[in-house]
Amino acid sequence: MSQADAIQTVPTAKVRADVRAGWLAVIVFALLCVLAQAQFDWLETFPEALQLPVEAWFNIGMDWIVANFRAVFQTVTLVFTYPMGWIRETLHWLPWSGFVLVMAALAFKARGAGLPVFTTLSLVYVLTVGLWTEAMNSFALVFISVPLAVLVGFVLGVWGFASKRVERALNPVLEIAQTVPAFAYLLPILLLFGFGPVVGLVASVLFAFPPMVRNTILGLRDVPSDIIESGQMSGANRAQLFWLVRFPAGRRQILVGVNQTTMASLSMVIIASMIGGTADIGWEVLSTMRKAEFGASLVAGIVIALMAMILDRITFGMAEREGRGLEHRGFLKRYGFWFAIAGSIALLIVLRPALPILGAWPETWQIDLAEPLDQAIQWFILAFKPLLEAMKNSVIFFVMLPLKIGLDKAVSPFTWGFGWQPWHTAVYAVLVLAGTVAAIHAGRVRLAIAVVLGALVLLVGIADMPWPASVAILVYFGWRMGGSGLATGTALALSFLLVSGSWDKAMLSIHLTTLAVLASFLIGTTLGIIAAQNDWFSRLMRPINDTLQTMPPFVLLIPIVMLFKIGDFTALLAIISYAYVPAFRYAEHGLRHVSKDVVEAATCIGATPMQLLLQVKLPLALPNIMLGLNQTIMYGMAMLVIAALVGTSDLGQEVYVGLSAGNFGQGFVAGLGMAIIAITADRFCRAWQRNHEARLQKGAA
Repeated sequence: MSQADAIQTVPTAKVRADVRAGWLAVIVFALLCVLAQAQFDWLETFPEALQLPVEAWFNIGMDWIVANFRAVFQTVTLVFTYPMGWIRETLHWLPWSGFVLVMAALAFKARGAGLPVFTTLSLVYVLTVGLWTEAMNSFALVFISVPLAVLVGFVLGVWGFASKRVERALNPVLEIAQTVPAFAYLLPILLLFGFGPVVGLVASVLFAFPPMVRNTILGLRDVPSDIIESGQMSGANRAQLFWLVRFPAGRRQILVGVNQTTMASLSMVIIASMIGGTADIGWEVLSTMRKAEFGASLVAGIVIALMAMILDRITFGMAEREGRGLEHRGFLKRYGFWFAIAGSIALLIVLRPALPILGAWPETWQIDLAEPLDQAIQWFILAFKPLLEAMKNSVIFFVMLPLKIGLDKAVSPFTWGFGWQPWHTAVYAVLVLAGTVAAIHAGRVRLAIAVVLGALVLLVGIADMPWPASVAILVYFGWRMGGSGLATGTALALSFLLVSGSWDKAMLSIHLTTLAVLASFLIGTTLGIIAAQNDWFSRLMRPINDTLQTMPPFVLLIPIVMLFKIGDFTALLAIISYAYVPAFRYAEHGLRHVSKDVVEAATCIGATPMQLLLQVKLPLALPNIMLGLNQTIMYGMAMLVIAALVGTSDLGQEVYVGLSAGNFGQGFVAGLGMAIIAITADRFCRAWQRNHEARLQKGAA
């Protein structure tokens, strides 16, 4: 060994020894807390004397705002009530044929000949099932909320681009806006703006503007410097440089923000319908679900999914079209198409009295799909009830309960066929010790630490783990991953959960989200790996993923509730169906974009396809795959509050109960708790990704 290598080895060995000693201390502390938990109640439940009346403080603050500023907000309500009414009346007055023509024309301009066919067939489905009026009410909300959200997001994005200080101030606001569940701020909006459709409008804008801010900043910042220099050399002033150079160059990314804002706004349609007082598609889904009319609920849910897919493809197609550049054409060539469409709509309006079918879809052409769907669902449930019950009970008894309350409590004669005895604990401890020793002997210290911590959590359960042990493990893990900054942030986040009285509910949320995220990540990543290796499978999965990603989360509950009724298992499946998509997409993208030179070099030295995948592609694609895990966590937390509608008892349920009871403090504290969990998990994923990239760069050097 050279002298340089010897010098480098000394601090490396010291760091490893410090890591072992630190984790050993944390593990011993956690074990002592578990053993002492039965004797000291404060280890199990954070003392009430140390809890702060955070919920009451929020209620006092909201009462003060309502008392002093409600008149201002109600003025805003009056201002927006009229344009919303005008748009809704216009859509109802417009012949269905004219609306279909407009949407098909937009689809044609966005994506060519294929999308107009899909758009037309989708709108014909809406007419056929008799939900046209409700769909127009939903479109009215989207058509006014999206421009407002885009305007707010664009202005804030430009401001954040122009000022680093403003961007730093915006980042936490955007994170909170994107991670606090929408239910949490529906109640303050209702208190300030009053009951009515404007409440849904405001909620949609608040929920939908953050993607526009981020994409505006990204689009303006990523403009190549040579384009800016060309504009400066041409003598452009500051305003001209922005509007004539930077904005057109970044327009494609900004339009991606419009696409994401549109989808976020539409996803609020159902939630906003709960307090908006509008007879829209969201209310149709919600009311039929409450009456257990699952066939009718599914029919209406499909309408929302089709609306989402239409708007998603049109706005995304517009962004792609801008990416190809704009042609310099004359006035007629540029606007002639739209003049022709306007003329066609005017002709349809003129002909409507003579041809009523152009204005009103005949009732005889409508089809009741709800009844046959209900019958088919009932037949399926009766035919496969034993299989469905066996699958549900197996997951609950052998996976969910042990992780929630620990093996020592979950194993019982009713669930496992036998009770947990002291000798089971002894055998379990011996097996864990053997696995730990084997990992240390193989030089896998991190694996040994993971084995011990995982075994401890599985034995005690996430919900029943003493809170000092959980805090010690997470804070030290944060320090190892991201240094003092991440450790301090984690400590503050956990402290809020403790002093606000949200700890127990938060642990239930973490339990359900952990299971759902792990399952989603495993399923999505596995399918993404298969899709990266097989083009036919990628093409097969693309429409499925598009449907699940554009379908509002609420709709995903319908088929799962029909099959498994309400409960934690239903919530778990709902979260998985919504959250696996980002893991799939990032895994496929990462593997498909591995450097071709590296792949060719590995192939030349005789690597088999399996070696190429496991030893070359996956390690290089790991940062992308971990980014997929990050997004999977965010999707899982976003779905958690929706899953509360099917019987969970975590923070999501607290948010929903707070809204139902008119208790702003209760709902907002729980919503902040969910945001804290999501943001902390995001910070851990980002820290891991930075560390992994640093190790790759060090290895390459």
